[in-house]
Amino acid sequence: MTEPRSLPYGSWPSPVTIDLAVASSLTLREPRLNGNDVYWIEGRPREGGRQVVVHWTAEAGARDVTPPGMNTRTMSHEYGGGAYAVRDGTVYLSNMADGRLYRQSVGEEAAVPITPEGPYRFADAIVDKPRHRLVAVREDHSPMVAAGAATDEPRGPEPENTLVSIGLADDDAGRVTVLAAGYDFYSTPRLSPDGNRLAWLSWRHPNMPWDESELWLAEIDEHGALREARRVAGSPDESIAQPEWAPDGSLVYVSDRSGWWNLYRLPVGAASDIEPVALAPMEADFAGPQWVFGMSWYGIAGDGTIAAIARRSGADELWMIPLAGPPERIAVPDSEMHTLRVSGQRLLYVGASPVDPAQVVLLDLVDGERRVLRRSFELAFDAAYVARPEAISFPTTGGQEAHALYYPPTNPDFRGPAGERPPLIVISHGGPTSDASGALSLETQVFTSRGMAVVDVDYRGSSGYGRAYMRQLDGQWGIVDVDDCISAARYLAERGDVDGRRMAIRGGSAGGFTTLCALAFHDVFQAGASYFGVADLEALARFTHKFESRYLDRLVAPYPAGRATYIERSPIHSSDRISSPVIVLQGRDDKVVPVDQAEQLVGALRARGVPHAYLCFDGEGHGFRQADNIRRSIEAELSFYAQVFGFVLADPVEPIALS
Repeated sequence: MTEPRSLPYGSWPSPVTIDLAVASSLTLREPRLNGNDVYWIEGRPREGGRQVVVHWTAEAGARDVTPPGMNTRTMSHEYGGGAYAVRDGTVYLSNMADGRLYRQSVGEEAAVPITPEGPYRFADAIVDKPRHRLVAVREDHSPMVAAGAATDEPRGPEPENTLVSIGLADDDAGRVTVLAAGYDFYSTPRLSPDGNRLAWLSWRHPNMPWDESELWLAEIDEHGALREARRVAGSPDESIAQPEWAPDGSLVYVSDRSGWWNLYRLPVGAASDIEPVALAPMEADFAGPQWVFGMSWYGIAGDGTIAAIARRSGADELWMIPLAGPPERIAVPDSEMHTLRVSGQRLLYVGASPVDPAQVVLLDLVDGERRVLRRSFELAFDAAYVARPEAISFPTTGGQEAHALYYPPTNPDFRGPAGERPPLIVISHGGPTSDASGALSLETQVFTSRGMAVVDVDYRGSSGYGRAYMRQLDGQWGIVDVDDCISAARYLAERGDVDGRRMAIRGGSAGGFTTLCALAFHDVFQAGASYFGVADLEALARFTHKFESRYLDRLVAPYPAGRATYIERSPIHSSDRISSPVIVLQGRDDKVVPVDQAEQLVGALRARGVPHAYLCFDGEGHGFRQADNIRRSIEAELSFYAQVFGFVLADPVEPIALS
């Protein structure tokens, strides 16, 4: 075996190329089972970020369902999800360009529109077969259209969210009927096995669904209308997620009433005052923050057994919970799992691990056969170049403990010079309720295989550690999350893993806010990278989209009463304290964190002569989806770190100019 050569950290040649990282950014979402057939959505950067429904059968393999020129995506809540439904081989999909739902049947070349034109968005559709209709969430933007120019006014008209039915029969095609209204938000409609009852979730401002949400249940009358609607779960400071009907007619759902998102069952015909039965209670989360429609953490097999994903200590576990007997953990190689579906005795989910990319997995519950149907990418280099994450816990402010995944520099061909420590990149994830993922990410491996260390921080406020850990961010956003990122960096420097004089922080969206706060209010990091990060909290509170328009009431303070706190904690108002170099990356069409925030920040940096770079990509929103833009952002960030930390890249990347 050849001894590794000594080269400065950051300068190591690597087989983890930027092109491979771009190719790996294909996403796999929303798997579905329909009989023996499997469906999922692929997000394809090489097709401009287009999302395509794929249909797989054991006999024919995979084929595209979404017609060329269409993009199966809904912009409901701006984040989307729940973009299609399938029943008996017919797919009902949302087209991003016009917001309409279309029917794509087997043998039809063109998709047929089934909802009327208008300022509408649809999501989370299910098929109500007995009544020849869909049931879905509709987001009606008519109030904003009617207001015209007034839509730019702070906290002006908002879209109206309702639960609706959409006719599919010839004499009723496209007719939209409101089934439930009055709440600010709806999601997750579920039809009972006998078709006579409908369950759904709803919540009101200022709550997000993971703060407080309610489970509702109604009978369906002979005309298809809902009657005797009643709330059956949900209370102040209780979050409900993913109702599902069991074969016996009982209603299963997830609640965090115990401090953890655990499973509960309401017996058949239970009254609203009946206490639910806890299923497999444990200190683990069987759900997570519902940022998008269509999220699924468990499914129910034909015999009533529940297959469920539980997140504990920064990793996912697969559990089987039978009707009788103790729950059993099932050994699978996947440490990251999402969107689990069950049909009969088959289980489908998107899984990943530190050495495996995201992949669509089909698991037979009878014989245990595990089959990978699609991978987001194939590993085109030796696994010896892959940095495996180390789960770390470390002390932080207030006598608390925080968590992270640490990735050391990893390249069997090279080592750093004697006495030198690698530069560190601290990742502050988005949300801020998200979590650090241990799934194989070639974007992370681009850094580690070139000799940089990476730590992905599960700061207080992250999910997967129980409600109390999430709630520690209430009123403290921009403070404890920053403290935990700093504490993680200092912990690794004191442990001797990294160079405490060469540390950067990076993050997107909410993680970009944490990044900018760390640079504005502390002097720990020597560089920062903000991807569509929040710079002005007040602007976010006043002008962002409906779903998040009251989010900061809990994270920061009620607005406008707490306006002074918003100003005090916004990096844009303390930009004169930023002295470390910054790279700012932004999508021009971003509706969540508008481009104005990035440009105000860049203007302030320019006025003070702070070294910075700014890339704004046309045609991109909140998150980059196009291959060329993803490639350029990775190249620019690498070039930025090389200039700031003083190493020479082995890659012939186009340098980013610091001004």
